[in-house]
Amino acid sequence: MIHADVQLWLDRYVEAWTTYDPDTIGALFSEDASYRHVPYAEPLVGRAAIVASWLESKDEPGSWAAHYDVWALDGERATAIGESRYTNPDGAFKALYYNLWALRFDGHGQCVEFVDYFMELPERLHADH
Repeated sequence: MIHADVQLWLDRYVEAWTTYDPDTIGALFSEDASYRHVPYAEPLVGRAAIVASWLESKDEPGSWAAHYDVWALDGERATAIGESRYTNPDGAFKALYYNLWALRFDGHGQCVEFVDYFMELPERLHADH
């Protein structure tokens, strides 16, 4: 993997999140991928389980915006940083998450291991956003 490959994967992740298309989601991950939306949870294992999880807990269209960038890359392992911002139905700020993702890829550009380490912006700082 090179930097551009990982950035393309990150952009496709946001696209998959936006569309919730099962094939687009599935194309991101290897057949036996491990996916942790928080580091302390048991991983979802397998593409089918990952896709099903995404489809079970959809965010409403227009209720969020996100962007992620490659932070570091070492062979098949990458880290990415980004932000996920949520708004209320009236467009008012709801929450901001700072994300750090630990990723491992196979030789086909599919993710085989995904772990999200995130931190929510404290409520006392919401007025600034």
